[in-house]
Amino acid sequence: MDSFLKDLLREAGRICIQEQGRLNRNDIEFKSQKDIVTVTDKKVEDLIIKRIRHRHPSHDILGEETGRSPASVSKNSEKYLWIIDPIDGTTSFFHGQPFYSISIALNRGDETLLGGVYAPVLDQMFFAKKDGGAFLNDESIRVSSCECLVESVMATGFACLRAGLKKNNLVYFNRIVPLLRDIRRFGSAALDLCYVACGKIDGFWEMELNLYDIAAGALIAREAGAVVSDFSGGNHFPDQGIVAANPFLSGLLIDQLNSRH
Repeated sequence: MDSFLKDLLREAGRICIQEQGRLNRNDIEFKSQKDIVTVTDKKVEDLIIKRIRHRHPSHDILGEETGRSPASVSKNSEKYLWIIDPIDGTTSFFHGQPFYSISIALNRGDETLLGGVYAPVLDQMFFAKKDGGAFLNDESIRVSSCECLVESVMATGFACLRAGLKKNNLVYFNRIVPLLRDIRRFGSAALDLCYVACGKIDGFWEMELNLYDIAAGALIAREAGAVVSDFSGGNHFPDQGIVAANPFLSGLLIDQLNSRH
């Protein structure tokens, strides 16, 4: 299963690299005024679904572009579900930037068993198996050891603004960023979680994400030692926001997200 997932991510990545520089405005559709989907998103998701259907016909699939589709073979007593984001960071992809990724997770019930996130331009393959550790290009990874906010570098995103929501991340951003060494905005929540996992950043928070944005990355982060939670420290993520940080910073970040000042 491990090699199947990694091969699938690399095959999808090759399509992205081949097509990224060729796209124009005629190759995009608008989900909303700011939220776009490209022909490549759809092509990659179709490929991934085809490969999974051939290999695991009894498994269900949830894709960002196609929604949830039941197994092509009815027997799925253990309820396996593949969760796919064909291009996490479509805006970066369309604008010729490297910070986008393909994200695939395998769940059994509510438990994530496998997660893979691949950034094809950067050739970064993140992978984790439940209780098996986390890896970047087959090398074991761990979260950072940073213990205080002022020495930390964190990342966030603004899916809430893209959705036009009145309650958005700006209030948290303005409160938290002055307390940090610096902030990063990569544009792919899956990569943000993986960068927490390997210590490239110390923490991450965002709101208004979907399961396909975070399923693989959350497993990878947890297997690397991160604390992953909702904004209140519970497990209702991403519905109630998502926070991922090393164990020293998790509580400090959650405190700031819940501060009344």
